[in-house]
Amino acid sequence: MTTTSAPDILGQALLDYHHGKHKATVTVHCSAADDEPLPASYFFRTLMQMPELERLALDEARGRVLDLGAGAGCHTLELQSRGFDFVKAVDVSAGAAQVMTERGVQVVARHDLFAPLPATELPYDTILLLMNGLGLAGTLDGLDKFLAHARTLLAPGGQILATSSDVRYLYEDEDGALVLNLNGPYYGEVEYTLSYQGKSGEPFPWLFVDAALLNDAAETAGYTAEFLSEDENDQYLVRLMPMGA
Repeated sequence: MTTTSAPDILGQALLDYHHGKHKATVTVHCSAADDEPLPASYFFRTLMQMPELERLALDEARGRVLDLGAGAGCHTLELQSRGFDFVKAVDVSAGAAQVMTERGVQVVARHDLFAPLPATELPYDTILLLMNGLGLAGTLDGLDKFLAHARTLLAPGGQILATSSDVRYLYEDEDGALVLNLNGPYYGEVEYTLSYQGKSGEPFPWLFVDAALLNDAAETAGYTAEFLSEDENDQYLVRLMPMGA
């Protein structure tokens, strides 16, 4: 019996865009919202096309940088252009990794955010988790797991720069009151499926964590949380640093 791996939906769309199909668009199916189109072009944006929170995060980056969930490498390429000595771009998608290599990202790795630091690799001064990057943790339990794991990736005095958002607006009724299942999972734990050109990928969990809950999780895990900025869509940029580092 042979098994086939799930299609690399996002990776294929990124490859198609990179190779000239500039209308390549993924459809995002979410357990908490209507289907939405996601143009592949969004992953190739320039510095001036990035949201203010992302530009601020890049300005706050320092030292050796680990860019987790790097997509097509737009943040890594910007840091390379600024003369950063070492930026490693990581994505679980084989297509994304290929695109980043072809675009000139100097250090590319394909794995998830829980992979151990290689024995031959120095720890990092900055971990980037942009584009609602904390969502890669999947769940609140996954967030706790990642915060513990991140300590093994960070150099003394290191920082995590991450974005997330509060999606409670998805559960408000016409009067603005929250309609939540109090016996269900946290409202920011959602499930996504991506489809492209008639193919669908495997469902995967994604986390949107409100600032208060993240602050509590960070404190429990031994981090200080400094909220650097917030936009009009309730998305925020946070700096997390291990206490006593």
